[in-house]
Amino acid sequence: MKPSNELFDLIKTLTKSEKRFFKLQSALQSGDKNYVRLFDCVDRMDEYDEEAIKKVFKGEKFIKHLPSEKNHLYKLILKALRSYYSDTSISSILKQEIKNIEILYNKALFDECNKFLLRAKKLAVKYEKFYYVFELINWEKTLMEEAFEDGQFNKDIDALIEEEQKVIDQLRNLAEYHVLYSKINYVFRSGGYARTEENRNIVDEIVNHPLIKGKNTALSKRAASICYYTQGFCNLANGDYKTALEKFKRVKQILDEADHLRSDLPKRYIRTMANMITCMLDQGQFDEARTNIETLKNLGEMDGFHHVDTQVSIFRSAGLSELELYHYTADFVNGINAAEAIMQRLAEFEGKMHKEHELSFFYQFAYIYFGAKQYNKALYWINKVLNDNENTLRQDIYSYARLFNLAIHFELGNFDLLEYTIKSTSRYLQKRERDFPMEKMIIDYFKKLIRNQSESERKKQFTAFHNELKILKQEAENEIVFKYFDFEAWAQGKLG
Repeated sequence: MKPSNELFDLIKTLTKSEKRFFKLQSALQSGDKNYVRLFDCVDRMDEYDEEAIKKVFKGEKFIKHLPSEKNHLYKLILKALRSYYSDTSISSILKQEIKNIEILYNKALFDECNKFLLRAKKLAVKYEKFYYVFELINWEKTLMEEAFEDGQFNKDIDALIEEEQKVIDQLRNLAEYHVLYSKINYVFRSGGYARTEENRNIVDEIVNHPLIKGKNTALSKRAASICYYTQGFCNLANGDYKTALEKFKRVKQILDEADHLRSDLPKRYIRTMANMITCMLDQGQFDEARTNIETLKNLGEMDGFHHVDTQVSIFRSAGLSELELYHYTADFVNGINAAEAIMQRLAEFEGKMHKEHELSFFYQFAYIYFGAKQYNKALYWINKVLNDNENTLRQDIYSYARLFNLAIHFELGNFDLLEYTIKSTSRYLQKRERDFPMEKMIIDYFKKLIRNQSESERKKQFTAFHNELKILKQEAENEIVFKYFDFEAWAQGKLG
């Protein structure tokens, strides 16, 4: 069985300060510290090699139980990280405070317990951590019972019960919004923009849900932010970029006005800005998009945006947005410079980026190179999308990559290969029920283009192709195809 490299992966994510903290904590422990030696050995590796570890510690007792030693070290690192970050997130602070309350209560130090409770509750309410508020109210009721037994009746139990009911309502409200968001996110992540009847029905169901359609239905700022975000996502899925931009701007406004929530919801803020930029590009607001891309790049300097996963999210969102800007403005020279700089940085985030985002980068690289007429490089990157064996994620990317691939092979003059590629593309779209009329028309014209070898006949086909594309582009359900590859502009370019 292949040795687990989970320990190696964890150690390689550690920053210098995290490693230093782990070593300091280890120094406080007595006894053998073979786990520190194992840590150093793994840390020095560029790739995980268990046989090399066994050679380094050959003859030592602990190496005979390497799997358990690795597991022990893994848990110690996590324990150190919990301590390191114990006061850097609101959730961890509240967990710690609740533990303090429990300890003080068990020691019958009720006055001190109450002081901790009031402080923690104030923090939980400010950050809208309703689960913790609910737990703290239960502690408050427990302390109230102790006060009653001591003859103190200075607290209103009815007011506390009313407060508890309000928190339960806020929890339920927030949970319902999360369910709605999960549904629209599923539609988008599985198939992209809503083009099938099934996906349109799901989007329509969410749009017409009372919590989305109604006014003042969100019972907290957290709920309001996810309400507007879901509305924006629904409009994005339906291709209504103008309304989507208004909704995403509203999310950003809510989080900017409550910066303590923004620092607790960094990824929502990053995704909101990325979606805003996508909408701006669609609306031709290129200067505004460029300004927001620069703002996005600098988010890592803000409170709450320093964790590795957040840094990855910033890099991915800013990088893809920048490439899309060059894509929309047809600035392929600067686009290539940006793409090559991004390619170098991608290696830093290997294993930390979701497959969808890697594919999006590969697609954008292909588009930039195609626009610069570097067709072999475009083919290299589109093949990295096509050769991926994922079959559930972002079927829009896979489908449009196959159509884009036809144009690349045409420019390379691979007409013999195109005959086979056209057939396989058609089968792929049919199998996944993505052979919409627009896609069928594009495939039909490629069949004609490779049959007609004379320049004059091919030009006639391109003229007819362009005219039909121009008409179909006006239909809302077809507009999305041109965002992945502008076949109309390409066909027009072939007319001279």
